[in-house]
Amino acid sequence: MRGMDDTLATEVAPTALPPAPGADRYRSLDFADTAATLPAGQSYDLLAAPESAMRWLAAHDLTTPDVQLYEVCAQRMRTLRAHIRALFTARVDTTTPPEESLRAVNEALTAVPTAPLLAWDGARGLRRIQAHPTDQAVNHALATLAADAADLLTGPDADILAACGSAPCDRFLLRTHGRRHWCSTRCGDRARAARAYARRSGASD
Repeated sequence: MRGMDDTLATEVAPTALPPAPGADRYRSLDFADTAATLPAGQSYDLLAAPESAMRWLAAHDLTTPDVQLYEVCAQRMRTLRAHIRALFTARVDTTTPPEESLRAVNEALTAVPTAPLLAWDGARGLRRIQAHPTDQAVNHALATLAADAADLLTGPDADILAACGSAPCDRFLLRTHGRRHWCSTRCGDRARAARAYARRSGASD
């Protein structure tokens, strides 16, 4: 039987928002959005614990579920996420990106080879393999995410990178549909409701 504390924890636990537009094209965008601020002072962080961070990596084909993740690895993921978010914010705001964030992404990029390596197999001959030794699984995942973020920030889609326009949400998205500036239907409904309320309030003054 669950105790009262368990019931309350279940009731107040915020539900993660669905992937933002563009997350299916850039894993780094979905990575940046693994933490979000919600209304009523709520928030969530999909990388808050090693177990949830591991699930996120496995769901995005960045490692296998049998690889054990420790808190130090989850912390490294959260740190890189903060730097990628800083670079995304600078691009959206057209400001100079933080030097430490550029350095962090470049360090992740060069920590391990991201290209499939050439290997010899006695039965199949020469072939390309993606080297993912267990002790470097997180390094490979972070390198892949860093490369993906660099591609987004320097490619044509950088011009449609945007921050969600429905406060207090702080997620990112690609403006794939016209002038849309919100990351989910929930945020869009809240933004429209806020505009409607503002119009009614102005009309009643």
